Formats: sequence, C-alpha cells, structure tokens
Amino acid sequence: MSHSFSEKYIQLEEEFGAHNYHPLPVVLKKGKGVYVWDVDDKKYFDFLSAYSAVNQGHCHPKIINALMDQAAKLTLTSRAFYNDVLGEYEKFVTDFFGYDRLLPMNTGVEGGETAIKLARKWAYLNKGVPKNKAKIIFVEGNFWGRTLAAISSSNDPLSTKDFGPFMPGYEIIPYNDIDALKIALNDPHIAAFMVEPIQGEAGVVVPDENYLIDAFNLCKKSNVLFIADEVQTGIARTGKLLCCDHHGFKPDILILGKALSGGVFPVSAVLSSDEIMLTIKPGEHGSTFGGNPLGCKVAIAALKVVKDEDLCQNAELMGIHFRKKINDYIKNSNAIKLIRGKGLLNAIVINDSEESDTAWNICLKLKENGLLAKPTHGNIIRFAPPLTIVKSEINQAINIIIDSIKGFE
Repeated sequence: MSHSFSEKYIQLEEEFGAHNYHPLPVVLKKGKGVYVWDVDDKKYFDFLSAYSAVNQGHCHPKIINALMDQAAKLTLTSRAFYNDVLGEYEKFVTDFFGYDRLLPMNTGVEGGETAIKLARKWAYLNKGVPKNKAKIIFVEGNFWGRTLAAISSSNDPLSTKDFGPFMPGYEIIPYNDIDALKIALNDPHIAAFMVEPIQGEAGVVVPDENYLIDAFNLCKKSNVLFIADEVQTGIARTGKLLCCDHHGFKPDILILGKALSGGVFPVSAVLSSDEIMLTIKPGEHGSTFGGNPLGCKVAIAALKVVKDEDLCQNAELMGIHFRKKINDYIKNSNAIKLIRGKGLLNAIVINDSEESDTAWNICLKLKENGLLAKPTHGNIIRFAPPLTIVKSEINQAINIIIDSIKGFE
C-alpha cells in the first residue's frame, strides 16, 4: 500500500471530524500484544497503550473471547431491569480491590464525576455540611477529563479557555505540597480531596515519597474523604495493583477506568464503603450503559488477566530495568534532562523549552524507527507500553529510543 493510503484516512478525519486532537501521523489497523500495525503493514511497539487503557496488551484473546461470548447473548438492558452479569461483576471487583460496593459507569471522566457527587452527598448527609456549601480540593496539574466539571478543576489554559463559566465549590492547591493541604483542610466545608497518585497527563509527575500517605492521614483527621483517581495509575500500571498500594493505604473512594476493560470496551467504576455509597438513592445518579452486561463480562476477564499473568510484578521489574538503562544513557546525553516514573508509567524530560517542538520531532523519529509515543506539555515524552512486555522486547525498544534521540544531541 502506498503512502497516499495513510493520507486518505488522515484526510477523511481532517474533512469530516472535529479538530480536537493532534495525532501523530500514523494510521493503525491492527494490534496484538505490545505491537500495532499501520495500514502499510509497518509494525511498531506501542509505548502509549492508549493512555494506559491496554495494560493487558492489544486484543488479549481471553478478553476478546469474553466480549464475543457475551455479545452473542445480551449487550444492554439499561438499569431499568436486573441482568445476570452485573451482580457477579460487582462482587468480583469489590472482592478484587477490597471495597464494600461498586457504582458502574463507562468512562474515566464519569468515574470522576460520580466520585465528586458521592463526596458531596456524603458531606451533606453524614458530615453535616450546610446545603450547597460542600467543597472539593484538587491539585494543580491534575487531569481527569474534559467535561465541564473536570475542566473546572484544571489550571491548564488549553482545557479552560473559552469554556466558562465553571463549576463552583472547587479549591485548587499546589501538588505535592502538604502544608497547602493542611491549610485548605481548616475549612469545615471540605468534603473531599481528589488526587492522582502520579499525575499522568501532567507528564508522569511523581510526588515525594510521603506525600500521599501524609495527605491521606490529614484527610482522616479532618473527616474529609480521600478520592484516588487511579484511572491511569491503577490496574498494575505502576507495579502494584493500585498506585496507593505503594504507600500502604486504601482511599475512601477509588476511581477506576481505562485498563479496567483492557481497552476493549469503555468501563469505569467507583468503589467505596457502605457508608459513602448508600447515600445515593434510586434516580439520583446513573447512565444508560453503566453496568451493561457486555462491559461487566469484559472487565471481569480483564482483571483476571492482570492477576493470572502477574502483570504487577512484570510492570515493577520491567520499569526498574527501563529506567536504569535510560538513566545510563542520560549520563552522557545533553538531549534528555531526566527520566521519572514508577512501574511502566515513565516519562523523559527533553532538554528544551515547553514551547519547542523537539519532543514532537523525537516522536516522529521514534515512529520512523518503529516505536509509537506521544509528547505531553511540549517537552515531555511518556513511555507506557502494555504490561505484558518481556525483557527482550523492552531491550529492543530501549535501543530504538536511544538511537532516535541520538540525532537530537
């Protein structure tokens, strides 16, 4: 197939789609494991994993089989009726993560919205916050989607410009600043503190070792709910089942999405205790597709793969190996400032300004050499392959990355 073949697909999107993304110029048609293929049959390492949605690898046979089996039986009932899969799914997932109850939704951003609604409801019914006075604390650099509720918590002008007015009842404090949180928690109207254990879209920003556990303990002391947005960091990505597991605590409200279905179907979930979850009554929150049998079966299969294939352990070991090899290279490189991350969620910071196009050009070079990654914030490149990657593959990928960056020294 000729180069014009890719152009044809890109042109179609240009002409008939909204221009709300700026993709790398590659048109993919197939994926398997850690690899994807473009329409010209060129093979690439996928080092984005659909923003960590395909942790289990592309088109995992066990997950695809679960999808096909259920798709032939029943796809959607809405929640107007019971179905024979949802209860099994809820029990499976609450057991898997150690929570009382699950509220099913579809996308990560709906998970975030659900968590905030739950926290507000809990604040009014259980904490005694006066009506319409509940506040949620967020941190600078957070990203959990682009609904109006999500961008209201953002300090990124790209997310917010010309989309106001914004949601009231939010307070935004600096990230990784425990003193700022202490001060914010003095307000008796605070319902919850919502945070990503590692900031993904901000460029894989890892906080100080004690930040999360200290924040959790402060929230406990102030009777404030700790909401962990683990949509990107959860499901084995950082080398533990949840990133919070590295710090030995269990958030009051846990938000999951992305890899909860292995990237096969949009599935998200909010997990919490009886006390918090049962504040929401029939008719107060939901979605037509939330808890559909197809999504439930897919998610059960996706979580089983994580456990059966010990993807936490693999992410941990491969991540250590990856950072060590890149660090060895950085010692003699003036192109890269640093690498940071946990497990297989990593990013390199390019020795250039955020305004430069060096990171984009490196990603174009990586693509040419058979590896797909994407810049964030101008000078940062995130590297997050599927967690099924083996050592020989990661070594090949490291060689491609180093070879590609050499031209930018």
